[in-house]
Amino acid sequence: MYKLHVYQTRIGPFFIAYAKGRYRVVFENEFLWTYDTAEQAAQHLAGKHRFVVTGVDTGTLGIPANIKRWENCVQAAVNT
Repeated sequence: MYKLHVYQTRIGPFFIAYAKGRYRVVFENEFLWTYDTAEQAAQHLAGKHRFVVTGVDTGTLGIPANIKRWENCVQAAVNT
């Protein structure tokens, strides 16, 4: 699994990772769902198909639907 994108929230970071030909939403090392594209994953997590994690609706966390507003983990890892 490769973590590609991260977005920090008040309850912790959410990741969009790539594994086995699919993009996965990951929170606290648990897969929430898989998608065809990273963009779909961000859009669904932001509000189109929300999840409840640790008792919090992800739609209330201010997660952006636009993947370009997420931090690129791959680029961050290369620059460190």
